[in-house]
Amino acid sequence: MKVARFYAPGDIRIEEAPEPSAGPDELKLKVHNCSTCGTDLKIFRHGHHHIDPPRVIGHEIAGEVVEVGSNVDGWQAGDRVQVIAAIPCGECPDCKRGWMTICPNQRSMGYHYDGGFAEYMIVPHAVLKVDGVNRIPESLSYAEASVAEPFACVLNGQELARVGEGDTVVVVGAGPIGCLHVRLARARGAEAVYLVELSRQRLEMAAALVKPDAAICSADVDPIEEVLRLTDGRGVDVVITAAAAGKAQEDGLKMAARRGRISFFGGLPKDNPIIACDSNLVHYRELTIVGANGSSPDHNKRALELIASGAVPVDDLITHRMPLDGVLDAIHTVSTGEAIKVTIEP
Repeated sequence: MKVARFYAPGDIRIEEAPEPSAGPDELKLKVHNCSTCGTDLKIFRHGHHHIDPPRVIGHEIAGEVVEVGSNVDGWQAGDRVQVIAAIPCGECPDCKRGWMTICPNQRSMGYHYDGGFAEYMIVPHAVLKVDGVNRIPESLSYAEASVAEPFACVLNGQELARVGEGDTVVVVGAGPIGCLHVRLARARGAEAVYLVELSRQRLEMAAALVKPDAAICSADVDPIEEVLRLTDGRGVDVVITAAAAGKAQEDGLKMAARRGRISFFGGLPKDNPIIACDSNLVHYRELTIVGANGSSPDHNKRALELIASGAVPVDDLITHRMPLDGVLDAIHTVSTGEAIKVTIEP
């Protein structure tokens, strides 16, 4: 079979590999879609400390069961499934408290286990153990189901930030995650959602699809001033920084209304993670700053349900579809900002 394997920064190879067989506690999938994200671009450029190469990458996985291990119950050949990316252990104190997103023993598809940039792949026992394989509703395509993984992360972030009825929300970053945040905020009852982005081209492409109440290009205007203008000086209830930029987080503190919540959704570069935080803003306005780290198996399950219900459509966010041979082209397209979501169809 064909795979896309990471060897070193700048070195991903399309190769032939033996087709795997499922062990007693595993499933084998025929991969139909594995979508790409900014993390794949980071791996290509810099590698990752959790990846011991060579490794088949790709973690936004949807496929068809073609082989079921002898000890595995509940699945059969032909089942259409979506697979979690982040794999909690299910046994540590954090997992037992229901905090699976911050499991200190977390493993990941495409990092510790071979991922979905392949024609066939194995779902390891670690995934099955935590109920990390989800049945795709008949109404959904494999491509739409592959977006459930990043959307599950968005769902976790908005639950932690308590986005709800009547809120005004700013989303900073108009990539696929930002677009999903706009749509989910609306589905959760937000009164107004504003989208902020540095790139005019990317902002216009995203705004045409998700139609925020205001599209703010931070290359042209001061986004803090514009948000305050739109809210008559009050600021917004929730700021979600879906961009890996310290300035976005610093600006977010100044956009928030009294009792506002700021979600540091996008992580910062490890060599520059420190921001300037006006502690008095947090103190006197009673602001809440929350982190958001990935998703749990349950978030994936509920993300699929939200997509299938039509509450958060994703099909139109998939702007590019490429074959497995095109993984490098897909990663390049992600890097240029020309696409919202790029999916690989092995």
